[in-house]
Amino acid sequence: MPASVLPSDHSDPLSTREVLHWLESGRLTPDAALRHLARIERHAAPGRPDAPGASPDRIDHILAELNNLVGLAEVKQLVAELRAFIDIQSRRAAVGLRTESQMLHMVFKGAPGTGKTTVARVLGRLLQALDVLPKGHLVEVERADLVGEYIGHTAQKTRDAIKRALGGILFVDEAYALARGGDKDFGKEAIDTLVAALENHRDEFILILAGYPDEMAWLMASNPGLLSRFPIHLTFPDYRPAELVAICRLMLEDRQYHLDAEAQARLTQYLASRAGFWHANAGNARLVRNLLERAIRQQAVRLSPLPNLSRSDLMLLTWADFEGSL
Repeated sequence: MPASVLPSDHSDPLSTREVLHWLESGRLTPDAALRHLARIERHAAPGRPDAPGASPDRIDHILAELNNLVGLAEVKQLVAELRAFIDIQSRRAAVGLRTESQMLHMVFKGAPGTGKTTVARVLGRLLQALDVLPKGHLVEVERADLVGEYIGHTAQKTRDAIKRALGGILFVDEAYALARGGDKDFGKEAIDTLVAALENHRDEFILILAGYPDEMAWLMASNPGLLSRFPIHLTFPDYRPAELVAICRLMLEDRQYHLDAEAQARLTQYLASRAGFWHANAGNARLVRNLLERAIRQQAVRLSPLPNLSRSDLMLLTWADFEGSL
């Protein structure tokens, strides 16, 4: 059971988020909301990192992880706004003021490898730490996971995906593929089921639709019920050459490798010379990862015949490890 949920027959609100929602809808008076907030605080385990009112260190850690991602200024700005909004609504409730709720369903627009799934995972953990989502987990699906083979199959598959995502985030990658088959395609049924769930499970999960910018704009235009339900649209731009090099350094650090000076200079030059010429599915962070993995294999071939290798030898990648596969 999530830390923010208390044993109950659900005659009382179970989390800070639910108190705010009930207050806004008129189900609770301000005085009653204050009593329930105090009750939830008393039941929260002291020191538990995901307990309401006890998670500043965990929140700061998640935000630091987000801020350490290369680029993504628009995403980082949105997260700062959401954190401030949630904080202020909680303070308003504590003094008996009316609170506002916002739909947090989102559209992520960008090519593969621009950080969409990574950001979705970080958002889930952050919103759980902020007591907006009870679980904060990510369920990642695509068309094949939602669209069935016969009448009625699609709605059931889509409802099953939604059920798995309750308390967290449902991330639909290449979401525009759901609308490509036209009105008679089962993908339309998946879209209709998702839209219905946004009402039937209001505030129980967050839906993120992701894909290429032009295709996502087309998807939003294809269904009149979609656009109004996704107030947050984030663009994930292609990484610039200098950002790709920064991503490269982070990947190498994580794997305990590093580049010599020549390799870093020539890799930067190579990425700059190819900017704008990558195939849409080949660029961005995936490109860097593929280049590094090939270089690591080439380094292994270069070093394997050599005796008495030092720690530094085993960590160093040279330009020779890259150029053979470029």
